[in-house]
Amino acid sequence: MASLHHHWPAFIDLVRSPVQAERLFDFVATLIDTTIGSKLTTATLFDVPAGRLRRLYTQNSSAYAVGGFKPIPDNKWTATLIGRREIYTALSIEAIAEDFFDWQLIQSLGCESIANLPVVVGGETIGALNLLHEAGHYTADRLTAAPDIMPFATMAYLVALREAGRAPAA
Repeated sequence: MASLHHHWPAFIDLVRSPVQAERLFDFVATLIDTTIGSKLTTATLFDVPAGRLRRLYTQNSSAYAVGGFKPIPDNKWTATLIGRREIYTALSIEAIAEDFFDWQLIQSLGCESIANLPVVVGGETIGALNLLHEAGHYTADRLTAAPDIMPFATMAYLVALREAGRAPAA
């Protein structure tokens, strides 16, 4: 796997510009598409103390809209991603159905494999990049690029949090 270091100058230019976090997430999604592969990438932000999460970014707003809170489930996904701060994978629709209530929607999008990449800051999982693809796609070999992508993703999350802090109260 080739290093992604040559992408840093363009990414830093985006970070330094008065840009919305969505453009940074678009950049990260493009890196994912070219290194790991994804038919659909979303990004979620966790509020673990409150037991909830919300979507910050999506490549398909009709299937997975941005915004709104939903409860963090108590399952293998949570234990892996938030508890152990490890990548969660499920390589078949049956495996996805064990932890995701929306498995039928995932399947309807032509996807039967999932990888959730934890975004960890200060020892806490603050969010996850959520990748969907065909059955069996997210093998260990395909996920070797994940550590190289996570610094880009973490910066996108920090910009998104900064923007949220400036947003007027709803």
